Amino acid sequence: MKIIKTMGALAIILLLINCSGSNKHIVGQKTTFSVNQTFDAGEVILGEKIDAEFVIKNTGDFPLVISDVKGGCTCTVVDKPKEPILPGDTYKIKASVKTENASAGILSKSVGITANTEPSITTVIVKALVKNK
Repeated sequence: MKIIKTMGALAIILLLINCSGSNKHIVGQKTTFSVNQTFDAGEVILGEKIDAEFVIKNTGDFPLVISDVKGGCTCTVVDKPKEPILPGDTYKIKASVKTENASAGILSKSVGITANTEPSITTVIVKALVKNK
């Protein structure tokens, strides 16, 4: 029984330590950011991979929390920041688009960025002109 009480007290202490961090973010704080809306890869050969970058700058007064970054299809792989972006700071979101299953012609793939902004989802585009080999 004493072990259970000790374990419970230890769990409460650890919980309080984790909650006392200095990086406090209040739920509901909205901010703003700027981003280049379109990444134009120009002409690419069918089968090439497009590596796109979208530079995000927090232009608001509160930390920018990006909760999700999703490609519009399975051919787009993206990464997102793990930590909030502080006011004035920037971050590069990277997206890769594989073109081996694309058709020749204009390619346009969307990437949705979900954050503590209004509106909560911002869509950016990766585009290219795909040419046959």
